[in-house]
Amino acid sequence: MPRVLRLIVAIALALLPALPAGAQIKDRLVVGMALEPPHLDPTAGAAAAIDEVTYANVFEGVVRIDRAGKVQPQLAREWTVSPDGLIYTFRLQPGVVFHDGTPFTSADVRFAWDRARGADSVNAQKRYFAAIERIETPDPLTAVVVLSRRDGYFLFNMGSGDAVIVSPKSADANKATPVGTGPFRVERWVKGDRVVLAKVDGHRDAARVALKQVTFRFVSDPSAQVASLLSGDVDAYPGIGAPEALARLRSDGRFAVVVGQTEGETILAINNRKKPFDDVRVRRAVSHAIDRKSIIDGAMQGYGTAIGSHFSPANPAYVDLTGMYPHDPARARALLAEAGYANGFDVSLKLPPPAYARRSGEIIAAQLGQVGIRARIEPIEWAQWLSAVFRGRDFDLTIVAHTEPMDIDIYARDDYYFGYASDRFKATMRAIDAATDDAARGKLFGDAQRIIAEDAVNAFLFQLPKLGVWNKGLVGMWENAPIQANDVTGVSWR
Repeated sequence: MPRVLRLIVAIALALLPALPAGAQIKDRLVVGMALEPPHLDPTAGAAAAIDEVTYANVFEGVVRIDRAGKVQPQLAREWTVSPDGLIYTFRLQPGVVFHDGTPFTSADVRFAWDRARGADSVNAQKRYFAAIERIETPDPLTAVVVLSRRDGYFLFNMGSGDAVIVSPKSADANKATPVGTGPFRVERWVKGDRVVLAKVDGHRDAARVALKQVTFRFVSDPSAQVASLLSGDVDAYPGIGAPEALARLRSDGRFAVVVGQTEGETILAINNRKKPFDDVRVRRAVSHAIDRKSIIDGAMQGYGTAIGSHFSPANPAYVDLTGMYPHDPARARALLAEAGYANGFDVSLKLPPPAYARRSGEIIAAQLGQVGIRARIEPIEWAQWLSAVFRGRDFDLTIVAHTEPMDIDIYARDDYYFGYASDRFKATMRAIDAATDDAARGKLFGDAQRIIAEDAVNAFLFQLPKLGVWNKGLVGMWENAPIQANDVTGVSWR
């Protein structure tokens, strides 16, 4: 090309208006996430990132939870419940196939849920299936679930990622090569970087799914998240880790900034098994040492709602217990002295990668230091947190947001990572399971919240907000997170 012509072309290209991120390719989307999933099987792991990639996109359930937190049909087109609440009859969608071409039938429902509740189950929410007595399959498109007791949350729980339907043929390989019935299949997984989903040709919902390719890119550093948005490398962060950047991003005409709610109770988790935290006076001292407002202001730029127990403020049964342990360093020091630790003690504070954990940890370490608890911060990667803290119970203190909805019952598990055991609490949870009306259940949930607050099992910090930022050309992104999901099946470009 002659030099003059090259110059003319260069000037013309420079004068073209910049296109907004994603506008060039209307059937592709890049979604940013802070954490990479450890694997891709939502029925075999507790990490929220698994569901955030696969829920509704790759795997489907008999029912699903929508953006408003309501139960909706999915693999079941309809269902009925017996008057006594013990028999659920699901009429299944015809013509559904798994990504490998295997037909979906009621036998797959029985296999998936029997597997989840079996003796060898590794399902993180095995409790969801505890009320199932048996599953009958009178024909390929009918699944009948018989419960041993009423369970008011059965349908909602069956809409979780832990209850998605997997095939006997592919279930054992789903961690690396997931095979579901959803409108997207996993095209490739570049470890440490991204998971790429491709639309399934011929899927029953293909007509309503606008995107042909979705890339989930993993960017843990908050400033790098902002930079990737500004450069157009990422189109959307359903939960960005840089609250301090929201004002700047809101003023940029390319982006929508949406602050919503999650089900994530953010806690300073305490290892109740280890000295000195096996003494309730020490745990109460920790709670008195914590100044929630300073943490929310300093780590979250004021975004987040203070909590005093493990329960969402959005739930009708929520009880505000934030006043039980007011910020009172003098009281904290007195409790430590009473417990035999007048000179304080040294502990480790293991912090996983999310910005809310790392930033809150810096503030909390300083607050604990003011009462004599010398916290040594140990930043660790997410895989280390899952193996050492969550599974290995090798920690003193840690910070994490529990994003499963209605998960206060984790405090009834003796083998759970923070090592709390209370017969009183377990009895309350059994009473909740047996309750037949919402009013009675709500009162009992209030009792449960008070028990774990009184026992200062953990220091309860704040409800994690959903800080969503995405290209203004996108529609269909979820404002709130009633369940762990980045459902892109209804997302499109304008």
